Amino acid sequence: MTEISPDIATETSEADPNRPAPEAAEGVSLPGSGSGPTSDPERELWPAMLKGWRLKCPSCGSGPLMRGYLTVTPVCPVCREELHHQRADDGPAYLTILIVGHLMAPLLLVVFEIWRPEPLVLFTIFAVGCVGLSLYLLPRLKGAMIGFQWARFMHGFGRSG
Repeated sequence: MTEISPDIATETSEADPNRPAPEAAEGVSLPGSGSGPTSDPERELWPAMLKGWRLKCPSCGSGPLMRGYLTVTPVCPVCREELHHQRADDGPAYLTILIVGHLMAPLLLVVFEIWRPEPLVLFTIFAVGCVGLSLYLLPRLKGAMIGFQWARFMHGFGRSG
């Protein structure tokens, strides 16, 4: 095992006057540089996601987030926040499948073991339940994902300059 002498540790922590200051890559701000996420006001994550779950604008909480079942309103009619930046893509569908599967699979096993219904009855009840739960969760998870993106300034939300 190699030991590090204390003088090496102090040498690396001191600033070298001949060494140029580090520069940030494009779009990345260094701590204390006065630009980027450190100088922008913080947005609360959970309230924004809850507003999105309720299908309301993550900025004001009162304007509609969707103008159809899954069609996002390009601009909030109340606060004029641009919402067209969102990139939810397939994320809400994956989360919906994950949640519905994790809820319905154990429930299917419990119902079958306790009551032993006829297979056709069991299939019908759980098919309707899976479809209904999926239709309920999909737009709400998309709204929550848009709220997450808005709160984290992702994909052009809130960056002016």
